[in-house]
Amino acid sequence: MRQAEYSISFPSLSKVLDAIKQFFALIRVKHWVKNFFIFLPLIFSGDLASLGHYQIYALFVSFCLAASSIYIINDIMDVDHDKAHPQKKQRPIASGFFSVTTAFVMFLGMLLLLTTSFFFIGEAFYFVLGYFIMNILYSFKLKQIAIIDVTCISAGFVLRIMAGSVAAGVYLSHWMIIMVFLLTISIAFAKRRDDFMVALSEEANRKSMVGYTIQFLDIAKGISFSVTLVAYIFFTISIEVMERFNSDKLYITSLFVFLGIMRYLQNAIVDKNSGSPVKLLFKDRFLQIILLAWFLTFIFIIYG
Repeated sequence: MRQAEYSISFPSLSKVLDAIKQFFALIRVKHWVKNFFIFLPLIFSGDLASLGHYQIYALFVSFCLAASSIYIINDIMDVDHDKAHPQKKQRPIASGFFSVTTAFVMFLGMLLLLTTSFFFIGEAFYFVLGYFIMNILYSFKLKQIAIIDVTCISAGFVLRIMAGSVAAGVYLSHWMIIMVFLLTISIAFAKRRDDFMVALSEEANRKSMVGYTIQFLDIAKGISFSVTLVAYIFFTISIEVMERFNSDKLYITSLFVFLGIMRYLQNAIVDKNSGSPVKLLFKDRFLQIILLAWFLTFIFIIYG
């Protein structure tokens, strides 16, 4: 008798690469840049030597896992809406590349990895857990409540810097909490404005847009950015900060904060390009130069 022949087929390299690309899009790898906020307490404390602590890097990975798992569950929840959206319909779940079941299995896998991070980051884990729970509530309900939605986004960044200070064992100034909250809620209002314009153009009635108008968002955005700049100036000239850094020259960095805010507003109002702050950060060379100049100037003043 002729022996049966068996063959094993492997996916082509192009399909494997496409699957990896879609997976990275699903977990929003580019958005991991937001988790660099956990290093801000180290920079502003003047104690960059603490970068040698492994806990701070483990914390970064933990926030990446938490954020990516939230993005997955959020895409699962919004799959029907995303299918009708001009840009979001290309997302891995909305486009059908990954089924809802497959995506949920990925979510569970990331959740399992996230729970193991407790053994590496200690007490900072509770901030990650708080971030995760808040964003689960955001995905299911809070994003539909005006003002609360942007507050949750900003609170997520505050939790990042609080966790960063605990993991690195450095002092967290109340000024930093205030500035991070104000800056991120300003950007969140700008993004909401962009979402609102998209909803109007589609004649959509998205629940998260209830309670907003263009006029309100413009005023909220303007006030928030203005207060952010004032708070930063007060931070640089406060006695506490000047004594800690042994310098009265930090106010110079306010110039770059002002330019950064103006550049972002220019993108939002003139170019109508505030829908994705992360994409803007990766593409806008002028904004990148401003951020780099701020960072180098700040480091030179406190370490030079």
